[in-house]
Amino acid sequence: MTKSELINKIFLNSELSLEDTSHAVNVVIDRMIKELGSGGRVEVRGFGAFSLRLLKRRNGRNPRTGEAVEVPDHYKVHFKVGKELRERVDSNQ
Repeated sequence: MTKSELINKIFLNSELSLEDTSHAVNVVIDRMIKELGSGGRVEVRGFGAFSLRLLKRRNGRNPRTGEAVEVPDHYKVHFKVGKELRERVDSNQ
């Protein structure tokens, strides 16, 4: 599902205008990005939690040339699925 599909589904199942729905979704996503960007954690009960993981410096390879390159320390967004979401997904398999 894309962001625009999410906005449309929320719009169809609420009494908000399309503009208000779009604004609300954008505010939520923007706030999540700001929180993660400042090193915080975002938890949505029943859905899951977003946090940052530090990946240490390592040696890698350029896939085109095979040349060795150094990959510096960097953060990666990690998602841990919540119990309710995990159970719903498992019951649909």
